[in-house]
Amino acid sequence: MDRNYLAIDIGGTNLKYGIVNRAGELIEKHSTPTVTTDLPAFMAQLTAIVASYQDQIKGVGIAVPGKVDHHDETIYGGGALQFLDQVNLPAALQLAVPVSVENDGKAAALAELWLGNLKNVQNGAAVVLGTGVGGGLILNGQLYAGSHFQAGELSFMVLDTDLSNPEHWLGSQGSAVRMIERIATVLGLPDKHDGKAVFEAINQGDRRALPIFSAYTQTIAHMIYNLQTVIDVDRVVIGGGISAQKIVAATIQADYQALMAQNDVIANVLTPIPILTSRFGNDANLYGAIYHLLMTINQEV
Repeated sequence: MDRNYLAIDIGGTNLKYGIVNRAGELIEKHSTPTVTTDLPAFMAQLTAIVASYQDQIKGVGIAVPGKVDHHDETIYGGGALQFLDQVNLPAALQLAVPVSVENDGKAAALAELWLGNLKNVQNGAAVVLGTGVGGGLILNGQLYAGSHFQAGELSFMVLDTDLSNPEHWLGSQGSAVRMIERIATVLGLPDKHDGKAVFEAINQGDRRALPIFSAYTQTIAHMIYNLQTVIDVDRVVIGGGISAQKIVAATIQADYQALMAQNDVIANVLTPIPILTSRFGNDANLYGAIYHLLMTINQEV
């Protein structure tokens, strides 16, 4: 029996995992709430998942929140899972098969570069809308990690001169989770994370929901505009759970085009780009984690 690869996407809310083959086919996938109490409890959860597949796999690719220093594969920050700070997962897991770790935003970009809407694109970017705002840059046909492995950490972009207040960071203002919570509140929904009901209201033009949604998409459009002035890519893809809603990328694109049209100098100098929905949506990190693993095995990273 041919062995495949185990892909794991560690999120602050859910831990997703699945089996991916060499051709990039997601054969099966599962999701379970992430254990967030402490590192030992989390490692017990992760170890149990890996152990359940140990006789079926020839490698493990993991997408994680936080910066990954590929000199030694240590995680820094850990996003919503602060106990992952300075943890080396390959060393901690002690497996007999190769294990690779990549930042979740970069994994999403790798998925699109491998088999998605950035395939054969020389310069592109992935923007992942979730609890915060993740990102990954593809420059000259390759993932650009940056000098300190922190390129694409879009959540830390600031929207105000006061850096001390996280409310002024893009990760707060651009949080899809917070946007959904705010709309759910004004709609009086019992479940403040009911994204399905929230987007039903948005798609129906509910006047209570639209101003919040509009402010949100304008924030993301401003960020893409500013990003584009620096990196000048061919296209941007929007990922994350809410990207499954076609209205998200379409509205961000419209807001971006409106920005470009506000000033004749900008319109004459800067070339507008398409903003597309990610091909893989909320599964992108699973694909990207395995693509990074394959490149690591083949010594291409």
